[in-house]
Amino acid sequence: MSSAHDAFKTMLKANGQSITKARLRVFEALLGQEPLTMHALVERTNDVDRASVYRAIELFEHLGIVQRLYTGWKYTLELTDKFTDHHHHLTCVQCGRTVPMNESQLEDLIRDLAASYKFKPTAHQIEIQGLCESCQQLS
Repeated sequence: MSSAHDAFKTMLKANGQSITKARLRVFEALLGQEPLTMHALVERTNDVDRASVYRAIELFEHLGIVQRLYTGWKYTLELTDKFTDHHHHLTCVQCGRTVPMNESQLEDLIRDLAASYKFKPTAHQIEIQGLCESCQQLS
């Protein structure tokens, strides 16, 4: 078992929640993946009924295990920084593909910018929207 699995189980137990097969399957379907739509998540966890997937995600959002990434009124889901390396996203507005990016220069800029305003950030999320390489070639 990975340290992410251990952290997941610890978080559930600390909040008085059971470690069920459905919850574990949903967590594993999100682990190490690009952000997924609910539809894609339900397909990946086809051995878990749809209602259980939705209930697991509702609980995971409440506990800070997953977060929503919005593109307009649509969203995808991914594990929070508690289970993956902190990163930001490039999202294609045409095909919906989301690519994580981890840039230390960007983190330095965010920290310096916040300090210049005497602001102490507790979290941040950056998403750059545009066209991926494939969609640019189609335009």
